[in-house]
Amino acid sequence: MSFPLDRALLSNQQPIETDGLPVPRRYWAMLTMGLALTMAVLDGSIANVALPTIARDVAANPADSIWVVNAYQLSIIVSLLPFASLGEIFGYRRVYVCGVVLFTLASLACAQSSTLTELTVARSIQGFGAAGLMSVNSALLRFIYPRRLFGRGLGLNAMVVAVSAATGPSVAAAILSVAHWPWLFAINVPLGLLTLAGARSLPVTPRAAHGFDVLSALLSALTFGLLIVGIDGLGHGESPPLIAAEFGGALLFGFLLVRRQLTQTSPLLPVDLLRIPLFALSVGTSICSFAAQMLSFVSLPFYLQNLLGRSPVETGLLLTPWPLATALMAPVAGRLADRYPPGLLCSLGLAILATGLALLALLPAEPTNLEIALRMALCGFGFSLFQTPNNRALIGSAPRHRAGGASGMLGTARLLGQTSGAALVAFAFGVFAEGPPAALVMAAGFAAVAACVSALRLMDGVSLQPGE
Repeated sequence: MSFPLDRALLSNQQPIETDGLPVPRRYWAMLTMGLALTMAVLDGSIANVALPTIARDVAANPADSIWVVNAYQLSIIVSLLPFASLGEIFGYRRVYVCGVVLFTLASLACAQSSTLTELTVARSIQGFGAAGLMSVNSALLRFIYPRRLFGRGLGLNAMVVAVSAATGPSVAAAILSVAHWPWLFAINVPLGLLTLAGARSLPVTPRAAHGFDVLSALLSALTFGLLIVGIDGLGHGESPPLIAAEFGGALLFGFLLVRRQLTQTSPLLPVDLLRIPLFALSVGTSICSFAAQMLSFVSLPFYLQNLLGRSPVETGLLLTPWPLATALMAPVAGRLADRYPPGLLCSLGLAILATGLALLALLPAEPTNLEIALRMALCGFGFSLFQTPNNRALIGSAPRHRAGGASGMLGTARLLGQTSGAALVAFAFGVFAEGPPAALVMAAGFAAVAACVSALRLMDGVSLQPGE
């Protein structure tokens, strides 16, 4: 069955844009993508604030209620690469719109859930919708902006992510102060409809001739799903035999996946792109950097409250300079990414991030709020200087017809780094007497390693010149 909305939004009758959209259509496209990305990023953290309330209302214990968060994240990680492949085959706009539709409908289902099982299933479906739009987000940007302004588009995209992540807890608290928890999800329905209304502004992109590899999609889901579950179990002290089985399964399915991908011209797991030195180094930089970010994000609240004696309100305010500095710097970093080599900008930004994290770990016993805030801002500044140039290098180093695979790999690298970082926090808390400072030292180490990996892109024949 075909609906008018499908024919209006998903048709490929419009001309394919070869080097960006004209103004003002470019602005409408960015506004549309900004709305969708805001929904997806907010819902990655907004439910955390309401977990105690949700657990009480659906008569679930706190440990089981964690699946409200885990189901969303797990659905994203197992489906990012398959959705990216579908984007190459059927068009990025089509997959993006389908992702928004699925996300919006699942949000409505979340709002109407009355049991933990119903809510978990709805959140899992919502995660698939989020993966649909996240998987092709960067690929669409490559067709929205001209090559010479691509970094600027990525900078604006990074700013939206930073602002959404920073305001997530505040938005959740504001909604819960005047309404019940289902409204955390119901608010996505009008936002989703607004996004769909602007979807015609998104570019029509070329379609690949190859078909969808169902077996590779299944192997990818099993590989990354078991890997993420194993990493999470390692951080939470699950039984060693179970963790070993999860990692063993991930290794086995991963081997079968890579073996299958090596025989294909447009593989779902972009092993062909990993042969490009700039792409591979950018992926490695991303994994290490996001591990450093998550190590610090998870440990800092414990550090500020348990060791430095700050209240929850003070903790929230003291954490704000990081995402605020990231948001303010993102457009500037985007402009710099269009002019200077990514290896230089990213290495500088990651060195600044490592310095900021080390300074946080070495805070005096009774620091002032200004001393803490300045270190937080330094971390946010460094992270922003890394993120946009690295994303530009990763997406820009892939051929245009493989932008979907590159976009999916970008999201996968980010989630792998963040999951590993969260697990390492639990490890640090269990091994060291003062876990939070130890986690911050580990974060600084990951940032330093990422800076070294990034610097390898300055070698001859590796670095991508701006505008290519």
